[in-house]
Amino acid sequence: MTTAKIDTAKSEKKTEQAAPKAAKSIENEVFAMNKMEVPAFIQEMTEKSVDQAREGYAKVKSASEEASAMLEESMEVTRDSFMEINLKAVDAAKDNSEAAFSHIRDMFGVKSLSEAIELQSSYSRKQYDAMSQQVREMQETATKLATTMSQPAKEAFDKSMKDMKLA
Repeated sequence: MTTAKIDTAKSEKKTEQAAPKAAKSIENEVFAMNKMEVPAFIQEMTEKSVDQAREGYAKVKSASEEASAMLEESMEVTRDSFMEINLKAVDAAKDNSEAAFSHIRDMFGVKSLSEAIELQSSYSRKQYDAMSQQVREMQETATKLATTMSQPAKEAFDKSMKDMKLA
């Protein structure tokens, strides 16, 4: 077992010694390349490649900045829409609670069973109508949210597709 450890240590030491030699060899080759003359057409191709890379980078940078702006706009619209939905939910809960307390108060003043049944039926109809209206309002707000949220993304996608066709 100790020979395995010794052999491993020796091979690690050889690797550590070989790494600087390899680095020196690569370094010498690189400096030797600087002394070589590069043909003009290769220099031109290299310059064109660098220019194309710069243009590509500028396009990518511009696209990412637009995407960031679109994302910020979407997040703001989403936040505002969710606030609106939350306020509607709070208002609905308040209205429903007030209606329930009012109904309970009215039920304590009932003199007969038929009056209680009529009062309960009336309350149930009103609550059904109120809940239906509240659900419709929430659904409209949610639909508006979905449409508003998807609009910037759709516009950005359309623009990027148009830009890709031009390129």
